[in-house]
Amino acid sequence: MMFATPAIGKLVRAASRITKHGGSAFPGKIVESIDPGFLTRTLAQLPYGVVLVSGTNGKTTTTRMVASMLSDLGLKVFTNPTGSNFVRGVVSALLNEVNLAGKLDADIAVLELDEAYAVHFVKQVKPRYALLLNVMRDQLDRFGEIDTTAKLLSHVAAATTGTVVLNREDPRIAALAAKVPAGTQVKYFGLADDLRHYFPSDDDMATTVSVESGAKTAQPQPLSIDSVGSSPRGAVPELPADVTLTAVGDHEATFSMDGQSYSTAVKLEGVYNLYNAAAALAVVRAVMTDAAAQSKAASNANACAVSADELIAAVSRVTPAFGRGEVINVNGSPVELLLVKNPMGFRLSLASFNPAGADTMIIINDQYADGRDMSWLWDVDFTSLKESGVSMVSGVRAWDMALRLGYDQVPVKQVDTDLERAVTAFVNTNPDTRKHMYCTYTAMLKARAVLGGITEVSDAGVGR
Repeated sequence: MMFATPAIGKLVRAASRITKHGGSAFPGKIVESIDPGFLTRTLAQLPYGVVLVSGTNGKTTTTRMVASMLSDLGLKVFTNPTGSNFVRGVVSALLNEVNLAGKLDADIAVLELDEAYAVHFVKQVKPRYALLLNVMRDQLDRFGEIDTTAKLLSHVAAATTGTVVLNREDPRIAALAAKVPAGTQVKYFGLADDLRHYFPSDDDMATTVSVESGAKTAQPQPLSIDSVGSSPRGAVPELPADVTLTAVGDHEATFSMDGQSYSTAVKLEGVYNLYNAAAALAVVRAVMTDAAAQSKAASNANACAVSADELIAAVSRVTPAFGRGEVINVNGSPVELLLVKNPMGFRLSLASFNPAGADTMIIINDQYADGRDMSWLWDVDFTSLKESGVSMVSGVRAWDMALRLGYDQVPVKQVDTDLERAVTAFVNTNPDTRKHMYCTYTAMLKARAVLGGITEVSDAGVGR
């Protein structure tokens, strides 16, 4: 059966596209049932192994960065498209790339994995590299307490064979170094002291409603040491970072590596993506150092790891993933699509995009991919929108969102639960004005489809 798996999978994929049934991961589901070893066997072909990217915020953008940079630096990269971050999604993506003999023409895989499904993935494939970004309250109906997410990611750290790259500024992520097996390297990416206020940890955040009402804001409780070994920021001496983000500007960033500063222009939107770039730089640096050593050992040649200047040049060329600061021109006006799915992500987006001189729309859905529990909206500070207001609120939970804005005294001009009608009206009003659209995941997909019926929308996903 193994020799026939690629042909069967490609046939299922073609049939599902023609009939429009089954979804993008359906071929992967079929292949998992008929050939459980397909994923392990196929990825074992890769000479430089697998880079696994996971965490609450920034997986898609950072995966795109890592894949783009490695490709720019000369490696053939396989990666999974946006939205396919479950194991069967990876299998489906592989079916797009293997030939009928099951051969995958790539040097390395860079895979975004959902936090929960990453646990299932590492039971089948041990990644050579893992990049673990952060843990925040997200999809509480799925994960429950935040420490549950950290424990899920600890399985990834424990299964990685080459290098684990951790976020120094997130105490729960930094603590995962204790789970890394002997022989596996641990590296960190981090922030300069004066940038840390941009990126509060989950424990630093408190709802703004109590502040607005004059109530005392509860102080964050210290973290307890659990089985993961987490501890609050500042409780231990600062860890050395392989890459540090030291300064940010308007489409500009400065990174520190080995005590040297490197400044560059970037195409990425939002301060949070500049920190994701530091994460990407750290893991790409580890991969390229190992690739040079492996090439040197194989050919006895004087292969050299890429220079810091080459790494910085590669990060400067990365473009945003779809919906993550992507700009779509409608009637001559730039419309910025901004994915929001938890308190930290929404706060950072609001801080990164000045509402002055722009129209703002917020679309909140509560489908499975968004997370059913929308209580996290009460932990987002919306007071930056007070002066400009919000032009349109839409989505399944539009009235919940409008109520939340009311508590922060943010004026809302219009509420329309019909997403297609609301998006169309929003982008066609004030055609010369920049527009910001904050969307949950399924809302962003539908909004993008609506915009595709109005103007040309390019494919800005993660795929090769």
